[in-house]
Amino acid sequence: MPICIPDSLPAVDVLRNENVFVMTSSRANTQEIRPLKLLFLNLMPKKIETENQFLRLLSNSSLQINIKLLRIDQRESKNTPIEHLNSFYCNFDDIREQNFDGLIITGAPLGKVAFSEVVYWPKLVEIIDWAREHVTSTMFVCWAVQAALNVLYDLPKLTRTHKLSGVYQHNTIEPNAILTRGFDDTFLAPHSRNADFPLDKIKAYTDLNILAESDITGAYLMTTRDKRMAFVTGHPEYDSFTLANEYYRDLKAGIKPEIPANYFPENNPHLIPKATWRSHAYLLFSNWLNYYVYQLTPFDLTTRNMTIDD
Repeated sequence: MPICIPDSLPAVDVLRNENVFVMTSSRANTQEIRPLKLLFLNLMPKKIETENQFLRLLSNSSLQINIKLLRIDQRESKNTPIEHLNSFYCNFDDIREQNFDGLIITGAPLGKVAFSEVVYWPKLVEIIDWAREHVTSTMFVCWAVQAALNVLYDLPKLTRTHKLSGVYQHNTIEPNAILTRGFDDTFLAPHSRNADFPLDKIKAYTDLNILAESDITGAYLMTTRDKRMAFVTGHPEYDSFTLANEYYRDLKAGIKPEIPANYFPENNPHLIPKATWRSHAYLLFSNWLNYYVYQLTPFDLTTRNMTIDD
């Protein structure tokens, strides 16, 4: 079954050109199916690009999913037309009283900014707290993981001395866990962050299950024991050129970035990079949708049964 998105959302044409099955809202409304309700809080600057990336991964499922895009506040975006935000995004007050099967909170380029200096920090804290009662399962990605660990576990902000950028090998620690079902013993995933997630700190401050990790990147995939929250410290949603675009952007800005590790062929930024993480990314999102959302959520979202066997 497809993802269901507004008819005129740019992702419709992008994904259809990739032979991805997309159902527009007008068609979905004619079907007598209880689709999953998924809320997508997009904190990335290039919102249309991020929409395409996540919707692509969410589409690879047998489940029908209604996607609602959420904005964190009313500030204008430098990288996304205001018409797009006004047309396709809702405000938190619009959905505050609703329940959702799933919620995804994206990363944000705020790794070096103190939480207290993030303009929308109070609103984000409110949404994270709200999700504990109104969402069956929430997935936090990259910077959103750092934010959630601070809100939920009071984990101090941990910032790296040097930015982590590249594609790294990870080890599957719990291959029999339902979120890592079908994972290879080792797999690749991209990272682009200034945040740090050392294993010793995660174990000391939280009771999270660490399902995948790396000696270089630290904890990569973590979950709460009740399956209500999943934490992904990398960027499995990235396209093959996303890290390259970030590298060229920083180079142009005079930041003198390091070449993303294990990314460009022969470590040469003039050569075309290839995605080596797509199969892992699709499987991760399919597992989350199936085992953490669909298998866990009640048919009637006004009731809740939050236990599931692993």
